[in-house]
Amino acid sequence: MKRLPLTDADRSLFQEAVRDAEPLPHHGKVLRKKAPPPALPVQSLLDDKEALRESLGAEWTTEDWLDTGDEPNFLRPGLSRQVLRKLRSGAWVIQRELDLHGLDRHEAREALAGFLANCIKRGIRCVRVIHGKGLGSKNREPVLKTKVKNWLVQREEVLAYCQARPVDGGSGALLVLLKA
Repeated sequence: MKRLPLTDADRSLFQEAVRDAEPLPHHGKVLRKKAPPPALPVQSLLDDKEALRESLGAEWTTEDWLDTGDEPNFLRPGLSRQVLRKLRSGAWVIQRELDLHGLDRHEAREALAGFLANCIKRGIRCVRVIHGKGLGSKNREPVLKTKVKNWLVQREEVLAYCQARPVDGGSGALLVLLKA
């Protein structure tokens, strides 16, 4: 764009407009505007912390479990058993996975809570949680297997879970369906 030259009338109009203005005192310093601190999602962090606190203390009952044999399964009350059948059959695409190998129960609990929260934020619906078969544990028993099942039942965002198909990890993993 081409600038138009200032006329004498423009200059006098400006001088009239700023006639009563006083110059700011000069301190000899160059004042720079500080950059604002990075935005923190404080409420989201508080919500996540509260959800974790609730999940650590919540109890579950045997009614929360489906009695369908040795395979671990869970279906949130009010949902069709077809949801669990589809999950078990592999109709849902596994979008993310969490491997808990090598973590102790406290690390695993925190990792699971963070993983689920992250998946919900990103709209992920089907995930695989690998808890392992306990082959490296004392007495070769799966320590995390039962704990992971209990933690999942306590989470409201978990609609259903089932043991993974052999190709997806079998008895060492769970397929989990999350709320939309």
